Amino acid sequence: MKRITVFMVWILVMYCCPAMAEAELPYKNPNQPLNVRIRDLMRRMTLEEKIGQMVQIDRAVASAEVMKKYLIGSVLSGGGSAPAKKASVETWVNMVNDFQKGALTTRLGIPMIYGIDAVHGHNTVYGATIFPHNIGLDPALVKRIGAATALEVRATGIPYAFAPCIAVCRDPRWGRCYESYSEDPKIVRAMTELIPGLQGDVPPNVRKGVPYLGGQEKVATCAKHYVGDGGTNKGINENNTLISRHELFSIHMPAYYDSIIKGVATVMVSYSSWNGVKMHANRELVTGFLKNTLHFKGFVISDWEGLDRMTTPPKANYTWCIETGVNAGLDMIMIPYNYTEFIDGLTFLAKNKFIPMSRINDAVKRILRVKFVMGVFENPLADLSMKKYVGSKEHRELAREAVRKSLVLLKNGKSDKRPLLPLPKKATKILVAGSHANNIGYQCGGWTIEWQGQGGNITLGTTILTAIKNTVDQETEVVYQENPNAKFVKSNKFSYAIVVVGEHPYAETNGDSLNLTIPDPGPSIIDNVCGAIKCVVVIISGRPVTVQPYVAKMDALVAAWLPGTEGQGVADLLFGDYGFTGKLPHTWFKTVDQLPMNVGDSHYDPLFPFGFGLTTKPTNAT
Repeated sequence: MKRITVFMVWILVMYCCPAMAEAELPYKNPNQPLNVRIRDLMRRMTLEEKIGQMVQIDRAVASAEVMKKYLIGSVLSGGGSAPAKKASVETWVNMVNDFQKGALTTRLGIPMIYGIDAVHGHNTVYGATIFPHNIGLDPALVKRIGAATALEVRATGIPYAFAPCIAVCRDPRWGRCYESYSEDPKIVRAMTELIPGLQGDVPPNVRKGVPYLGGQEKVATCAKHYVGDGGTNKGINENNTLISRHELFSIHMPAYYDSIIKGVATVMVSYSSWNGVKMHANRELVTGFLKNTLHFKGFVISDWEGLDRMTTPPKANYTWCIETGVNAGLDMIMIPYNYTEFIDGLTFLAKNKFIPMSRINDAVKRILRVKFVMGVFENPLADLSMKKYVGSKEHRELAREAVRKSLVLLKNGKSDKRPLLPLPKKATKILVAGSHANNIGYQCGGWTIEWQGQGGNITLGTTILTAIKNTVDQETEVVYQENPNAKFVKSNKFSYAIVVVGEHPYAETNGDSLNLTIPDPGPSIIDNVCGAIKCVVVIISGRPVTVQPYVAKMDALVAAWLPGTEGQGVADLLFGDYGFTGKLPHTWFKTVDQLPMNVGDSHYDPLFPFGFGLTTKPTNAT
């Protein structure tokens, strides 16, 4: 009788109070152990629901209806992909929440996760802080940048950032070199401090290799691109890395050890190959080493259309690509558009045992583990109260500090006894010249509001010209001429000139360069100005570029890399409010014929060696 009564109470709870019964499901109970929640949800899932979790699509083809119908597990914004031009934080949040609500209305209500690239911070969002993705930054500063970036990303409803890039750039001809911290694996390892900045510090009691997230003001991270992407032949993007196993493991692998120890949630696989084997197909390194040897417990994600590019031409045999890639160990696939074709293909391969169910289950367990750790089951929707963090004064000051610490002074004066910098703030008239002096888009580079970047006033920030005007004495006349001729320079009796030139924005393959020259009219501006008066040349670039032919004419030379939105940090150093301290993280070559050339090579003969950087002391002199 007692047993019947209990059974009847259970029936009443199930049918009269379904919400109460649902709350008792172990996978929905945050007090249950992580593995209990994963096992409980896994046993309730159909093959269709599992495959949906392995899919990541672009926001351009996503909707609440698509999320519900196809049980999609993740959405991303590709490079420059935004809900609207200059979209507000509210627009981003509403879009993300709309997709999330579609996912939550599925039978099991598994939340999706939204991912976005964060090369220089939350760089896709108008008005967000764009940090200098340059090196010479110390690990503690990088960690603070990570924490600031996490707040700005979270403010738009996004809990997952495709950062950090821990490539070791061994050839500056590579178009992604500015995404790499250095040619030196030790520096790249140190800069994995971005991960605890973004995710939070892993508590001592958390098992190594298990993904970690320290609350709703942090974002899940992605170490990329696994592995060897910075060592491709001739620096050609997505090319073949032709090195021994020892070189791969001593140069390109070590930062992954640090990333896993620091609780990185995901790892993205590289488009590139290692000795002819595509990384998206390399089961030995993805499953054998990353998962089984290093005990990485997060999920492995493909790159954008990474499966398609496993064949030449792309998608020549898409069924083979799906089978090979998933069996190699890819867990989540960045489709991003043709998701029905992928879902149909993976379903066929799983049902016909070309891909074992154990492999599907491994992928889904890893994805769910990250989702549970992220807390998206308990907090699936975005919090608009975080809007205040986007482009905040505190974050812009942090970016300005990072600019100051990343700039490298390569030359200061025609002789050691007559330095040009710091420049006097008080002068009769000074010239500011160059294509990059008054161009916020050029300062920020690629991977910003647009994927390839663009010139002009693309976002909020301070140009170098504005920063100079903010810094000099109020009686100093600042004349700006983008491309002055020699006659103009000689006839105007300038006290000195600041020339700001460099590369135009680019990203990925579009940035590959065999000559690494400064685009016109940069060289002629240097000739016209520095040939006539005292000048400092500020180079805006994502990497070392060809400057040897012009160095003798310059009085001073500064590598400013891509300083981002806070150009005031450049003026802080030029005029001596702070001293130069930055050191070269990459060897600066004399000619491209020397490349690849890295510190320690037998043919090492640089223009400026790795680790070089002159220093100055701050001064209050005018």
